[in-house]
Amino acid sequence: MKDTLIKYSSFIWVLLAVALVPQTGFAQKKKDKKQAITRAVEARNYIFKAQTALPQAGSTRQLTTDFDLRVSKDTIVSDLPYFGRAYTAPMNPAEGPLRFTSTDFEYSATDRKKGGWDIVITPKDMQDPRQITLTIFDNGSASAVVTSYNRQPISFTGYVIAKR
Repeated sequence: MKDTLIKYSSFIWVLLAVALVPQTGFAQKKKDKKQAITRAVEARNYIFKAQTALPQAGSTRQLTTDFDLRVSKDTIVSDLPYFGRAYTAPMNPAEGPLRFTSTDFEYSATDRKKGGWDIVITPKDMQDPRQITLTIFDNGSASAVVTSYNRQPISFTGYVIAKR
């Protein structure tokens, strides 16, 4: 009985020691990630990785393939899927409606009150999509809403990473 009491009390002391030691490594990694996201967004050099598609009609879809939106100062490259209703037929049905490259676009970023950014991208050199609105949080999680002239809007959730 005494041996088991000693065994359990030493185990409790070990748990307390681990719990009371500051977790500086984790906090530092979190701070470094936040700084990397901030630098990437301010430099307009990041990639939005879509994980979930939320079409306006239909059910939410988990994306198993790598879909992204690459943003740089002079180019936007979109490789996002589309699920939803189209109001007009596409000229080339083989091309996806959200697969494009734009070099002429408006870009505006505003700071959010609780941290992060609201970013609005309006391509000028293409007919569709009309606007992409990104909401990026300090921890790197993000969402995107794509509005179009010829299709229902679609939303995506995912995360942002800095371009290399």
